[in-house]
Amino acid sequence: MRVYADDSATLVRYDRDDEEGPKLCDYDLFQFSVNDRDKSKYLDDILKKCCGTRGRVVKERRLYMVGQTRIHIDKVQNLGNFMELEVVLRPEQSLEDGQDIARDLQNKLGVKEEDLIDCAYVDLLDKNT
Repeated sequence: MRVYADDSATLVRYDRDDEEGPKLCDYDLFQFSVNDRDKSKYLDDILKKCCGTRGRVVKERRLYMVGQTRIHIDKVQNLGNFMELEVVLRPEQSLEDGQDIARDLQNKLGVKEEDLIDCAYVDLLDKNT
């Protein structure tokens, strides 16, 4: 569950492989407005009781758009600064098209292969404890 500064929230389900470099990511979003804060808190409590809590990621995110690519600049508490490139594929585009777009932008931004990570922030936080 993502909770934002204004008390709105979004439940996010991700499906993506833990591998370095461009990868396909499928996700579902269920959004709660500020007025739904009680409902989002209630659902969060139920999920914690059913599934437990794996970890907590606290971050500030800035979002930029370059063409069809979302650039996420994240400042993650206890980890540092990160950048994620998210290419939003059009229906006629393939995974390879998206990977080419991401690699091109990665090169233009000067991001080296050895700087890529193959896991989520919560995994990095687990490794640091």
